[in-house]
Amino acid sequence: MFYRLAEENDIEEIYNLIKTAICNMEKQNIFQWDELYPVKEDFLEDIRKQQLFIGLLDDAISVVYAVNKECEEEYQNGKWKYPDCEYRIIHRLCVNPAYQNQGIAGDTLSHIEKELRKMNVEAVRLDVFRKNPFALSLYFSNGYEKVGYADWRKGRFYLMEKLL
Repeated sequence: MFYRLAEENDIEEIYNLIKTAICNMEKQNIFQWDELYPVKEDFLEDIRKQQLFIGLLDDAISVVYAVNKECEEEYQNGKWKYPDCEYRIIHRLCVNPAYQNQGIAGDTLSHIEKELRKMNVEAVRLDVFRKNPFALSLYFSNGYEKVGYADWRKGRFYLMEKLL
């Protein structure tokens, strides 16, 4: 897997990946994303801020994710275990459905954590839809702990954190 910053010319492939992922999630009764979120502008803004990354396999985007310190106000609901540590937040991690069930999400998490350690980041935070068993399994099995919740338009999301 080759990871790099996403570029504006990647946007169509990224957004097609997201739309396909939404369809696949809905077939599994996972309704965390829709036509209102995430939208193409979310990814374009991440690209402009240089916080959107892609992983390439076979010259195709197999995974996309954003990393930054930005969060919604509901993150205040977290009982963060490492409040004084330097942290980053993972957003919109999504594996291309054509590449799912190949360990890409776990490998990508390991890659993110390794890169953050190089930057002296000490903790990782994220939110995960409580009705997405695949994402929950991924994060729990990789050492993330539930520290609170946020209630958004699509339902309850767990706030999670991991010390690096």
